[in-house]
Amino acid sequence: MKDFSRMARNELEEYVNFLLTQYRVVDALWFLGVEDRFGLDKAVELNEEIWSSIGSRVASEIKTRFNVKGKGVPAVIKALSYFPWAMITKYEIEQTENKAVITVPKCTPQDARLRHGRREFPCKAMHFKLLQNFAKAIDERVTVRCIMAPPDLHPKNLWCKWELSCE
Repeated sequence: MKDFSRMARNELEEYVNFLLTQYRVVDALWFLGVEDRFGLDKAVELNEEIWSSIGSRVASEIKTRFNVKGKGVPAVIKALSYFPWAMITKYEIEQTENKAVITVPKCTPQDARLRHGRREFPCKAMHFKLLQNFAKAIDERVTVRCIMAPPDLHPKNLWCKWELSCE
């Protein structure tokens, strides 16, 4: 086993990037395995169930482990900065005090599907449940609205767009 306390910063960063890549690969292979065996509809249904549960679980752990304080959209955005999927996806975030818009110009899983001759999969409901449950675990008042996500039509340079707000 590696002793992380003895690793140089660049080696630690490389290792974290490796872990994030493996996280994405496991998710992709799981989804493709279910899709190939049971069909896209069943894969999407199971994916929605799993990621819906992950949203609140991971947000609660992030809130505790990384001492995320405060309320509203700023607290949710701070917590999202620790979320592995946000790091993998490289969310672009425009934020004000009571609102944030998250855009995803490049979606590695969707791009990979298209490269391998598969069609886009409808991820809107899954991401909505994930983000909604994540936000609610940080602050019940934060609402999530999907501006656009597959199966919605979207420009080539933008996969999805979400709005978080708090009144």
